[in-house]
Amino acid sequence: VQLVESGGGLVQPGGSLRLSCAASGFTFSRSTMSWARQAPGKGREWVSDIANDGRSAYADSVKGRFTISRDNAKNTVVLQMNSLKPEDTAVYYCATGSRYLQAHWGQGTQVTVSS
Repeated sequence: VQLVESGGGLVQPGGSLRLSCAASGFTFSRSTMSWARQAPGKGREWVSDIANDGRSAYADSVKGRFTISRDNAKNTVVLQMNSLKPEDTAVYYCATGSRYLQAHWGQGTQVTVSS
């Protein structure tokens, strides 16, 4: 299993970023996929997941600002992040599995929200 995140960077408060995760080595179309994040000095926090049928769920802290989507033809999962806040600063990880159990993780991509 390989998960490769991209799209992180530095953005001002109120800005947007689009994170992508390229997946390989397993049957992506059958897998629930998640995004999680880890801020400095804090534990890893689940952010969102999307089931193989497209149903999605979000943490309360990002609901209404973040949107998760998937493209089964391209084996990718995307996290569109809008109205970013300084507290969204973290390393963002792609994972196989749902909010309750994740099995495999990517290497992470840094998101920094700062003016």
